[in-house]
Amino acid sequence: MNNGSRIALAITGTIASLIAVALVAGGGLALWGNSLKDDDGYLRTDTERFTADTRALATENIDVDLGDADFIAESDDLGRIEVTAQSRDDKPVFVGIARTSDVERYLGGVPHTTVNDIDVAPFRADYERHSGHRHPVSPEHAGIWVASSQGTGKQSIDWEIDDGDYSVIVMNADGSLGVDADISAGADLPYLDELGWSAIGSGAFALILGIGLIVLAARRTRTVIPA
Repeated sequence: MNNGSRIALAITGTIASLIAVALVAGGGLALWGNSLKDDDGYLRTDTERFTADTRALATENIDVDLGDADFIAESDDLGRIEVTAQSRDDKPVFVGIARTSDVERYLGGVPHTTVNDIDVAPFRADYERHSGHRHPVSPEHAGIWVASSQGTGKQSIDWEIDDGDYSVIVMNADGSLGVDADISAGADLPYLDELGWSAIGSGAFALILGIGLIVLAARRTRTVIPA
């Protein structure tokens, strides 16, 4: 084996080993996340306070695209998302999820606030305020929601995950100015366990391959002495 081939094998083996470490780490993270599910099978955030002086709080676009994960895309159960909101001033609250394009049309010209980023520890939300002067149609009559709930006290939506672009809205049920609510979210991801073990299995194979290539590259070429 010449030096060029030996170097190529060593580089390939090193890359395979690095990919293996990433796969094993990702698989372990997925299994750890699966172990944190509550008795209902959900991974949940803490309940935190969100406020806005506008007529609605909305998330940025949530892009759900599972097309590249074959075993997930072929499943009949992609999981569920739950969002819970409760007004801090006892107003009837509305919480809903809809296609992002529908939400953008619904909030067009309406003063609303987008939650751009969230830091967990300590909790901090970054907001972007959008100006406007229009009063929206009552959310219960908007006809755009894939899941929604409204009323006094704690309100929850439970939505079966589907491919597409979606946004979540929390607002006062009458569309009035000033949203002040305690909000939490949860996700039931039934494929986390399968994803974790698949990644670990693939990582183990890649690690064995990578080590084998490195060992092969390190072997010295035997000199054959004629008899």
